[in-house]
Amino acid sequence: MTARIASTEHGAAACRTPRHSRVQHLIAADEASLTELEVVLAGLPICSTGRVFIEVPDESWIGTVSAPARMTVTWLARARRSGEPGTGRSCAPGAAVHRAVVAWADEMLCADADDTRIILLGGYLGTADIVDHLTEVRGIPAASIRTPERFGLATAR
Repeated sequence: MTARIASTEHGAAACRTPRHSRVQHLIAADEASLTELEVVLAGLPICSTGRVFIEVPDESWIGTVSAPARMTVTWLARARRSGEPGTGRSCAPGAAVHRAVVAWADEMLCADADDTRIILLGGYLGTADIVDHLTEVRGIPAASIRTPERFGLATAR
C-alpha cells in the first residue's frame, strides 16, 4: 500500500493559528506493517490529532514510533490478552487491534459531521472485521477507509 495523505500547507506557524482545522486520524497496524506505519506517520502534518493502535505478539516488539505530538500511540501485546471471552484461548492475530479500534470508534466517532481519516494497515482478518464494523455499524462509507490494496477491500486509494 502506498499511503499518501492529502497535501496541504502545514508548518509550525500554520498549526498555531486558531482557525487551523485539525483532522482526526484513526490508524491501526500490526507487527508486519510497522514500516508502512512509519511512512504514514511521517507524512502526517505535525498538528495531526488522533489515535494509533499497534498490535504485536508480545512486549519485546514494543518500541518507539515517531507520531505527531497530539496523537496517542497504544501498543497491544497479544501475549497479555485473552481470546474470545469464555473460551480460554489466546488472543489471535488481529483480535486485539479489532477490539481496540471498534471500542474507540464506537465511543469517539461522531455521526455525520465526523471527518476522521481512517488508515488500517494490519493483517487481513483484523482489517476486514474492522472495515465491516465501521461500514455496517457506524455507517462509514468504505471508500473513506484506507487499507492495503492487496486485500481487495473497497476502499479509498
